[in-house]
Order: sequence, then structure tokens, then C-alpha cells
Amino acid sequence: MAKKLYFYYSAMNAGKSTMLLQSSYNYIERGMQTILFAPQIDNRFGGPTIYSRIGLKQPAIGYHREFDLFDFVAKKQQELTKLACVFVDEAHFLTKQQVSQLVKMTVDLNIAVLTYGLRSDFLGEPFEGSLYLLAWAQELVEIKTICSCGRKATMNVRIDEKGRPITSGAQVQIGGNESYISCCMEHFVKAVPEFCHSDTISTLLTK
Repeated sequence: MAKKLYFYYSAMNAGKSTMLLQSSYNYIERGMQTILFAPQIDNRFGGPTIYSRIGLKQPAIGYHREFDLFDFVAKKQQELTKLACVFVDEAHFLTKQQVSQLVKMTVDLNIAVLTYGLRSDFLGEPFEGSLYLLAWAQELVEIKTICSCGRKATMNVRIDEKGRPITSGAQVQIGGNESYISCCMEHFVKAVPEFCHSDTISTLLTK
């Protein structure tokens, strides 16, 4: 794989983590080494772990907003002589500076960097990490999933324990199927009416 920064993006439950783990395994199977990063704030599995809905999981290095990704990988590269690729799960939690570090990694360390994450939050607002990955990644790859209506899902809706949309709260709330559903834009606007107040668009979406 070319030594570039890749951003694989999708709505929730599209199989991003499954793809990440499979890609890492492909490198390892061919005698190469990888480093996996996951957000430190997600401690649902006892520590930083990349976990897929189909049951695959792999321990990872936890990162937080002040974590220097470039410095960590540069030091690791001295002992991992066959390091070929760095993987970042939930990359929407990255900061602008950390995305810049990933770009520098591909240039100065000659390593491919594959990131996986969401474009926007439960209110349709972009995450900081996603914003700069969309701007700076050399390869953008959409991972498709579907809404309950069968259309392509591009948005995420946060739900309560009864499955009702939640339209306020902190941007970051860790959760899986019990907390989020992916949907098409039409169903997102219906679930989160605050997103768009245009009478014209509202009329079109209800047809």
C-alpha cells in the first residue's frame, strides 16, 4: 500500500473496525508489523481495544487529545524494523494537530496510515478529526451501510433506551447499537428536525 494517509469513513455500524482488523492481519500474515491506535476514552472492553460487531477484537495503544502520535511511532519504528502501517480506529476523535502528525508520519517515516471514523456526530456536526482528515487525507474511501428504509445511510442518530432520538447533549458519548443508529438524510432530518428549518427542504423530505 502506498505510503499515504487514508481516511475510511462511514455512518455507524458499517464495519469499519472489521475492515481495520482484517487489513492489519493481512500485513502481519505477510511478515510485516503494524501499530493499532484506539481512543483511550472508550473503556468498554477494559482498556483500549478495537472491537468489531462480529466478535473480532485486538488490543490497541490508547490515544487522548494530548497524545503525540508521531513521536510514539517514530520511537517504535526503531525497534519494529518491519513496521509497515499504522491504523487508527475512531479517528473522528483526533485533534487537528494529531491529523497533522499522521500526515508527517507518512512523509518523514515513510509509513502508510489508515484511519477509520465517522464524518459527523448525532446532530450532523463534523468532528474535528474528521474535518481535517477529509481535508488532508490523500485517499478518501466511503464504507457504505444502509438505513432501515434500504437507502444508503450517511448520518448518525443518538437514541435513548426506548429507541427515541436524542437531540441534545455532549458531542462525545461512547456507545454502540444501544445508543446509535445509522440512517439516510431523509430519516435523519425527520429524527432531528432542529438540523434543518427550511420549509422548502422540509416539504421535499415529507413527499
